[in-house]
Amino acid sequence: MTKFSAELLGYNLVIWNVAEGSKIYESGFFGKPVGITKPRSTEFDEPLVLDLIEGLYLLEKGIIEVYQGSAKTKISSRKLRNYAKESYKNFNLNYVVYKDLRKNNYVVLPGIKFGCTYAVYEKGPGIDHAPYLVSVKDSEEEVTSTDIVRAGRLATTVRKRFIIAIPNLTMKKVQYLMFDWFKA
Repeated sequence: MTKFSAELLGYNLVIWNVAEGSKIYESGFFGKPVGITKPRSTEFDEPLVLDLIEGLYLLEKGIIEVYQGSAKTKISSRKLRNYAKESYKNFNLNYVVYKDLRKNNYVVLPGIKFGCTYAVYEKGPGIDHAPYLVSVKDSEEEVTSTDIVRAGRLATTVRKRFIIAIPNLTMKKVQYLMFDWFKA
């Protein structure tokens, strides 16, 4: 299997080869083409930018190889993981949830515009709307009733289900708590 090349630049990985970037995007809606916030097609004429979570996932799957600098120094998955842990708050928690959702054939995109960790699609952006908003929480983290009401109000406003994901890093398993609201 041919591995695609990605360059580590700051907190992102860039796949400069446009054809390779299109193939990776098409394979599971990974990354975003530069300058295109909502791609209308899986083919585009721009480099593809991956965040660190997507990049590590694709590196561990053997889909990409990661290089850094003009000397094109190869970056191992261990080194990329350590770099991501230093630069990404709660990286391990978020990554375990990301991997679990991807393993279950969901398309996982950042949920920042919804005030959560991930927006989760069953098919993909442009094909369906994300039916789930996922907020990743540590098992020791306090979640108040106000937090749940706030998230629930937002989720129902945008017609999505709100889920709290609680990863167990030791077992590499995730518990999901889904909230469903209804009008009385």
